[in-house]
Amino acid sequence: MSGQIVFDPLLPWIVIWALAALAFAGVALAFWRGLSGWALRALAGLVLIAALSQPSWQMEDRAPLSDIVLMLVDETASQRLAERAGVTEAAADRLEAELLARPNTEVRRIPVPDGEGDAGTQLMTALSTAMAEEPRARIAGIVLLSDGRLHDLERAPSLPAPLHLLMTGQEDDWDRRLLVKNAPAFAILGEPVELTLRIEDDGAAPGETESEIEISVDGAEPQRFRVPIGEDLTLPVDLPHGGLNVIEFVVPEAVGELTDRNNRALVQINGVRDRLRVLLVSGEPHAGGRTWRNLLKSDSSVDLVHFTILRPPDKQDGVPVSELSLIAFPTRELFLEKIDDFDLIIFDRYKRRGILPAIYLENVRNYVEKGGALLVAAGPDFAAADSIYRSPLADIIPAEPTARVLDQGYRPAVTDLGKRHPVTAGLLGEEDWGRWLRQVEVDPVSGDVVMSGLDDRPLLVLDRVGEGRVALLASDQAWLWTRGYEGGGPQLELLRRLAHWMMKEPELEEEALWAEPSGQTMRIVRRSLSGEVGAVTVTDPDGQEIEVPLEEVSPGRFEGVYDGPEIGLYRLAEGDLSAVVGLGPAAPREFIETIASGAPLEPLIDGVRGGILRLAEGVPSVRSVRAGRPAAGRGWIGITPREAYETLDIRQTPLMPAWLVLLLAATMIVGAWLREGRGRA
Repeated sequence: MSGQIVFDPLLPWIVIWALAALAFAGVALAFWRGLSGWALRALAGLVLIAALSQPSWQMEDRAPLSDIVLMLVDETASQRLAERAGVTEAAADRLEAELLARPNTEVRRIPVPDGEGDAGTQLMTALSTAMAEEPRARIAGIVLLSDGRLHDLERAPSLPAPLHLLMTGQEDDWDRRLLVKNAPAFAILGEPVELTLRIEDDGAAPGETESEIEISVDGAEPQRFRVPIGEDLTLPVDLPHGGLNVIEFVVPEAVGELTDRNNRALVQINGVRDRLRVLLVSGEPHAGGRTWRNLLKSDSSVDLVHFTILRPPDKQDGVPVSELSLIAFPTRELFLEKIDDFDLIIFDRYKRRGILPAIYLENVRNYVEKGGALLVAAGPDFAAADSIYRSPLADIIPAEPTARVLDQGYRPAVTDLGKRHPVTAGLLGEEDWGRWLRQVEVDPVSGDVVMSGLDDRPLLVLDRVGEGRVALLASDQAWLWTRGYEGGGPQLELLRRLAHWMMKEPELEEEALWAEPSGQTMRIVRRSLSGEVGAVTVTDPDGQEIEVPLEEVSPGRFEGVYDGPEIGLYRLAEGDLSAVVGLGPAAPREFIETIASGAPLEPLIDGVRGGILRLAEGVPSVRSVRAGRPAAGRGWIGITPREAYETLDIRQTPLMPAWLVLLLAATMIVGAWLREGRGRA
């Protein structure tokens, strides 16, 4: 029970105070004039003023409410290092039991897991959510059981009670970590890209000055180096191929360090070509020659050198050579000295005329075997006796001409194998493609036939030769698609894919394995020319392996979905193929700083006079402290009893009922009148 006087004025307080001032002035005048009833007048005025304020005696029936202590238990990844998880759990159980043993006290135990994605430790977010669900007037204390490393300090709420940090970890903990300070998403092939690395030791480190580092690209055999600790290391890297290049840096685990989860870094850089350098050799002017030139010149990323034979040596038209406006082409420079500068060489209806000696063509063959790319667009010349096939290039061309030229209309088609090959798979609208009107009959001797022509004869044959690649198009009629003949066809897309395949772009490899990450889920993709592939072995950051079966979603493309249990680096393997992929960073945010520290929370804790204590020194006892007093000391923490209550019932009794006001006011006024009247008599 609790009682107090409350007022319910009939008039605004300003009016009541004005009336009180007027009454006081009247009493003062009576006193100045010496009227004997001035005191009774004053009492009458007080009674009337009190009546206007309507005082009442209010009685409340109250039920006391318990104090609430919020206890947030950090269960993030960094809290699972060493013995921290066990120490935290035992301390939380003991502290909860001690708090519940106190009278009129409740405990809200709140686990704090890893933040979604790579958000890290979200202690303040969890605290704000918990405080929003409880009355602030009942919160007597807040206890954090954590290593003190949080990532949302800016979300800290205003605190109504002392905040304490019971910190895990040991004073002699130390850890070594690898940082990549700058890593571009794209880089130009052939130009080194600089990465800045740094190896740091935190905590009570042993004082080593050097460490070994391993560097590998796309899961290949790593290279090892000795590098200094605590210094920035600028590393120039040349990307080996176009597309996604996965570069992994690993620092071997040192004896006694807290974790090796931050000893590796994964950098994924897309390699792009600055310019595609193409050498186009046209054997003679024809309708398709301009089409090839226009297609290649329309792409600003292509540097084209076009070598066209306008006047063959056997042409006899009577025009003196001195009157011809022709410039001698630097064939020796192109085919002997600078041939390796080209990414792709195209022979368009070229035949042997003695202009390019056999040694030049032999050099082209060597160029392909060492990693170059050759595209042969064959016309009737390919079936003739002076065919380019009757040269050193025969060793690398994947099909042999039969000497037959078929001048008949047909619609090009993608073969069953072509539907699985990345160069021709998924070319749209095949049934609406326009016809071609000529085809050179060839017999494949190697490679893959991905397109067919008249009577299913080979039309496009792809092959690998040494380290390079060769494509043979057994027709010179592709230009009809560009001109839109009978609806045209995807010549531009086909040429783009051919060029990228010959440039060894990873997304166009016939046999490939990669993963497309999204959050902590990856879509595993396996491309193959075969009808079946095995399950992919996924190795997670902790070294555990799991088999993921794949299903064929389109010809030659197999997919499977895998949910990674945690952020980190995953390795994929299927047969002879392997790949690496990162779900989030290779070293998650939780492992960037692993040494326990109260420094981030110290300003917040000092503001409410809380304390930071190490659990290694024992679980502190709990005391009651008054608000505003120091709430922590050696071996103890304090909570502030709130003495909150719930009102069950309210009763009000008027102190100035109307009859009493009338009686008192009338008595005082009549008494003053009578006293003053006798005085005058």
